[in-house]
Amino acid sequence: MSAGRSGTDLRFDWIGMLFACLLTLFIALPLIVVGTWAFTEVWRYPSVIPQQFGLRFWGQTLARPDVWEALFLSLRLTTTVTILSAVICLPAAYAFARMRFPGRNILFLSFLASHAFPKFGLLVAIAGIFLQLGLISTFWGVVLIQLVGTLMLMIWIPVAAFQNVDRRMEEAARDAGATPLRVFWSITLPQAGPTIAAALLLTFVGTFYETEGAWLIGAPQVRTMPVLMISFINNQIVVQYGAVLSVMLWVPSFVALMFARRVIGTGAFARGFGA
Repeated sequence: MSAGRSGTDLRFDWIGMLFACLLTLFIALPLIVVGTWAFTEVWRYPSVIPQQFGLRFWGQTLARPDVWEALFLSLRLTTTVTILSAVICLPAAYAFARMRFPGRNILFLSFLASHAFPKFGLLVAIAGIFLQLGLISTFWGVVLIQLVGTLMLMIWIPVAAFQNVDRRMEEAARDAGATPLRVFWSITLPQAGPTIAAALLLTFVGTFYETEGAWLIGAPQVRTMPVLMISFINNQIVVQYGAVLSVMLWVPSFVALMFARRVIGTGAFARGFGA
């Protein structure tokens, strides 16, 4: 009996390991190929590995002023959208989690509306409105269109965070004479804070890589890093230019995720999705 159970467990472990290896291969292989192209100067068929490595294409790419303009614009845009999302959505998330009012459920579900339809069709409809308002090819037009994409993350995850706060601790603090502001600052926020930080991080990374809205609303004046990368890929026959920009796009998200792992903790992401 014990031997049969041991064999079943061993077989299950091998299957899980196989799926893990396949998943790693599907995720890592494209990254490895793009990263290799970024540091390749000569790679001709049918060679499996490049014939010559070097940094020549890094120098050519980084020497372009439009690359640095797009990078700083993307960071400024992403920071602005993340801050505005926090200011707008966090109070709303607290209200949805703690208050009861007419139409609450309908309004809460309405934040899914931007994800319930084909995204590009929704963006085209919004672009028609922005054209009338003079927001096409403007920084704030791109900010507004990207805010539409952050609403679900910055509403749904913080709502789960506020709902999972231990109410007994809040009631005990109020019974001890603490003011509502003191209860929120000392009890509610420390418990919900890691999950909210995870939502902010996901918003930052998602906004940094957002392409469709930035291209449709911002072009041709506002060019973020993803938009510039697409133009490089479409207009250049040299693969390395797009590969270099791809690697540059990985850096901010990698730094942000390492920061989250060290400062926030990996468990915050699971709690953010209710796990």
